[in-house]
Amino acid sequence: MSQTVDRALSILPLLAQGPADLGQVAERLDVHKSTALRLLRTLHEHGLVYRQQDNRYRLGARLFALAQEAVENLDVREIAHPHLVQLNEQVGHTVHLAVHEENEVLYIDKVESRYPVRMYSRIGKPVAITVAAVAKLLLADLPEAERRALAERLDFPLYTPRSIPNATAFLRELATVREQGWATDLGGHEESINCIGAPIRGTDGRAVAAMSVSAPNVVVTAEELLTLLPLLRRTADAISREYSGTTHSKEART
Repeated sequence: MSQTVDRALSILPLLAQGPADLGQVAERLDVHKSTALRLLRTLHEHGLVYRQQDNRYRLGARLFALAQEAVENLDVREIAHPHLVQLNEQVGHTVHLAVHEENEVLYIDKVESRYPVRMYSRIGKPVAITVAAVAKLLLADLPEAERRALAERLDFPLYTPRSIPNATAFLRELATVREQGWATDLGGHEESINCIGAPIRGTDGRAVAAMSVSAPNVVVTAEELLTLLPLLRRTADAISREYSGTTHSKEART
């Protein structure tokens, strides 16, 4: 670990004990105040520390958000996994679990298809955010202002003729997903692969993860895959109840 990174990380446990001013941070790190200030500014830019009106620094809200997100993501995977396995045993197709982290949607669990034709996806890999069913579900759950801002930042690669081409179409798709409570990717990323997805909700009713069932056309048609939607949604609801301890009805969120 580089000395700069080591020093920056050493600030966090110091501030965990309570707010500290620049002089205290510099003294604890045994560095000049200018060095301590550079480190604090970098941490501040990332939301890991916050400068108070009295010029003392404390831990930033982003740090707590990251910690909470890590705990929730770990928990949801642990809770969801047996359900993913059971669903896979019932339908035979690939089952994924994904979460939204920073500007990416990532797979955090996968149960392989029983069929010889396998999907090229792996845990920890980002999904194609503009077309994947799990991405649509997680992004559709964001507040409207965040959805619009995100759509304006995204690129829209045309993986296939069915890919979403632009921000307007993407926002329209997210509105549909938000209303119906489920999502599809019918050849939007790979023409030969179809996918259906459903959200997993936390205690506040918002999506903490999304799960999907995917299969190639040579194994099952898109129409046949869509018949599994009720089973998929029941599985997602069961995970949501176990994760949050509550029962959610579908309702619009702003």
